[in-house]
Amino acid sequence: METLALVGRTLGFSLAAGVNLYATVALIGLASRFGWVSLPPGYQPFGSLWVIGIASTLYCVEFVADKVPWVDTLWDAVHTFVRPIGGAALAVAALGDASPTMKILAALLGGAVATSSHITKAGTRVVANTSPEPFSNLILSLVEDGFVVALGLLALKYPLAALVVSLIVLAAIAVLAGMLVSAFRRRFGGRASAVTLP
Repeated sequence: METLALVGRTLGFSLAAGVNLYATVALIGLASRFGWVSLPPGYQPFGSLWVIGIASTLYCVEFVADKVPWVDTLWDAVHTFVRPIGGAALAVAALGDASPTMKILAALLGGAVATSSHITKAGTRVVANTSPEPFSNLILSLVEDGFVVALGLLALKYPLAALVVSLIVLAAIAVLAGMLVSAFRRRFGGRASAVTLP
């Protein structure tokens, strides 16, 4: 059960980090600092006031940037490498004192999971930005914020439940990836064909 809980916490935090790294780090930091739950020793540095303060400040910046069409896409582009690295770091921190091999495997898992959620978020935003109505970005951003906080709290308090939710979300991401590819082709493929026509 402890191993499953560890995997659930790792997947939950990494998945959330791919959507919003700073909110995830701030949440873990607050939980570590105020002892909301018993966390592995690897998460203790997150309880530093410096870590909490910087993560919270960057989350506030992201909260605003994420609501503005095309600014959100630029922000996502900047974080294409930041979020996966953050997801990998969170996965390694979950292990605590482990062998180098296990840390490498955890980093690969966390990075891959964070990358999948980041690409899904970024791709969804690009499609939403082409929509003529102005509210889709705001709604998507608020849903993402709620998802990150909810999944983070679930991973903290009920890691086994976070494992189930994470696996379901990852399966949904795989399905959504195909839908996003089709949406990209419809929105941008037609424009490219129109430009090349004599």
